[in-house]
Amino acid sequence: MKRLTLFALAITLIATVFAAKTPYQAVLQHSRIRGRPHGPNVCAMQKIQGTDKKYFTNCKQWYHRKICGKPTVVSYECCPGYEKVIGEKGCPAALPLVNIYKTLGVVGATTTKMYSERAKLQEEIEGPGSFTFFAPSNEAWAALPTEILDALVSNVNIELLNALHYHMINKRLTSDDLKHGVAFPSMYQDFDVHIHHYPNGIVTVNCARLVKTDQHATNGIVHVVDRVITAITNNVNSFIDTDDDLDTLRTAVAAAGLTNLLESEGSYTIFAPTNEAFEKIPPETLTRILGDPVALKDLLNYHILKNLHCSESIVAGTPMETLQGTVLEVGCDGDEMTLNGKAIVTQRDKLGTNGVIHYVNELLIPDSAKTLLELAEGSVVTTASKLFKDAGLTDHLIGTEAVTLLAPLNDAFKDKSLTMTPDLKKLLRNHILKEKFSSKSLYHGQELETLGGSKLRVFVFRNSLCIENACIAAHDKNGRFANMFIVDKILAPPMGTVMDVLKADDRFSTLVGAIQRAGLTELLNKKGTYTFFAPTNAAFSAMPPTDLNKLMRDPKELANLLRYHIGEEFLVSGAVTSHTRVKPLTGDKLELGTRNSTIYVNRAPVVETDLMATNGVVHVVDVIIKPLPPKIVSDQAEGSTIRRTSAVRAGTQVMNNDDLFQKVLRSHSSRTMSRVQ
Repeated sequence: MKRLTLFALAITLIATVFAAKTPYQAVLQHSRIRGRPHGPNVCAMQKIQGTDKKYFTNCKQWYHRKICGKPTVVSYECCPGYEKVIGEKGCPAALPLVNIYKTLGVVGATTTKMYSERAKLQEEIEGPGSFTFFAPSNEAWAALPTEILDALVSNVNIELLNALHYHMINKRLTSDDLKHGVAFPSMYQDFDVHIHHYPNGIVTVNCARLVKTDQHATNGIVHVVDRVITAITNNVNSFIDTDDDLDTLRTAVAAAGLTNLLESEGSYTIFAPTNEAFEKIPPETLTRILGDPVALKDLLNYHILKNLHCSESIVAGTPMETLQGTVLEVGCDGDEMTLNGKAIVTQRDKLGTNGVIHYVNELLIPDSAKTLLELAEGSVVTTASKLFKDAGLTDHLIGTEAVTLLAPLNDAFKDKSLTMTPDLKKLLRNHILKEKFSSKSLYHGQELETLGGSKLRVFVFRNSLCIENACIAAHDKNGRFANMFIVDKILAPPMGTVMDVLKADDRFSTLVGAIQRAGLTELLNKKGTYTFFAPTNAAFSAMPPTDLNKLMRDPKELANLLRYHIGEEFLVSGAVTSHTRVKPLTGDKLELGTRNSTIYVNRAPVVETDLMATNGVVHVVDVIIKPLPPKIVSDQAEGSTIRRTSAVRAGTQVMNNDDLFQKVLRSHSSRTMSRVQ
């Protein structure tokens, strides 16, 4: 019964959301459904703890019980247009339909009502007409700076009247009519008010959030907003031109040729870096970017979103596309607006005719404006960055060469000696490719030339893209002139054939002798793509001496055993998943898996991986690998499988069951049943 109730609720939610005309209506209907157990026309509201901010609830906010990362308290209130009746459940009565002036009192906008009377607006909003009034809440008036409020109410009331008229439109507009991106002429000199209706159900007018909507009156409609709005007359470039705190930004915009864009029609969001933000950048970095028109344009476009987003529209972290082509995560943390998780927004909602400006005190530098060294520093490859500098490769990391850096993760250097030696310098040079590559353009079998003169092979697996033994562990970092691939291991370029690798390692002296006795030397020296799970001397020593001697005297049996350790296809450790299979040269498939960062082959641990060769790769094992016991597999129905498995496991029990059946047939009850039939 409980499941049916939950299912019915889910169906109701889905149906009502799809029936809603606008995002706001969808959120309102969700709030109605959540409030329904408390009576008719009750809406569930979520209030951020420690603030007066309330929101109608949506599914995500309802289950997380958070808005802007802060916990919320759920309350149940009358939905817009309804009121309580003493002695009855919920909010069964519609609010009385009166004129706008009286409606202001009904919805609690008493300060707006008082100022309407003082500004001689009362008669107009009590009389005939069809108006929309965006009425500031009492808290909105209280939040105005004292000097601004004094100027409004002391100038023979004309300024107050003009301000209130700017909150009015000379026709009735419900929330359904408040479409995203539209503008309506106000009743103050026809200056436009700008509407934004966001997918999360938030509706704003000049970036003020509508907190109570659709309060109908006999001569119009009232929407309560959370701030006093002012007339918008200038574009966003005018703000930048006239604010001394944006001097450096003004110079940068002009140098990048973006002035015309910021003066043209549009609907942009600009995160404007202050002078302080530019001063935080190292002088050499700032000089380089300001002197490079391409990097400068990318940097500025990274601060501009394609669409207008007022701060009140943000209730959770959301990735948003910039003009530069990548995304910023715009979010919030309580009352703070955040960018990429950092609370760096100092002023918000400077609205212009073609966008909105939010001031930031930290410069956001996109990867496309960075050098290789800047890409590496402050990331997960700082150890590699330091080593490249120690190896004298800094010029390649800060210059204009079109190269690709293969940067191992910091974890790749654990338990490794970081002392700079000639061999380490050579190895690090092999981590820089001579061309600028994108990982999307790499293909299986491709060879990439390095500054060190080596040629590295590309291997494409189902879930991995690897260059030799190092697999790419993150998205490409595309810098100004060069790119960076973050890889999971230090590169190990091939050092000869598989046979050469084994001969060069004392751990495999027994194995090398066995290969020669089995006649497999030529195989492991010729061209191929082998994966050799190579047993160490310890693996052979662990065999009983008689068995080992017998094996070594039988070249055919020895060859079969060794061929079972050699996979037909090339496989590095980074391509092994929880269920990977390799076909050996002889026998059934080898089964590989991973557990606690260790790779297992037929349940035997691999003690060292990725000894790279020109014709394959060697993985080290300390045991002789044996085939796994066969699994019982059935293509019949599950019940049949169970019966057959039981029979296999307990053949004698089947016979006992037959004996029992015969006893039943001979029993008194069975004979009685036969006579009855």
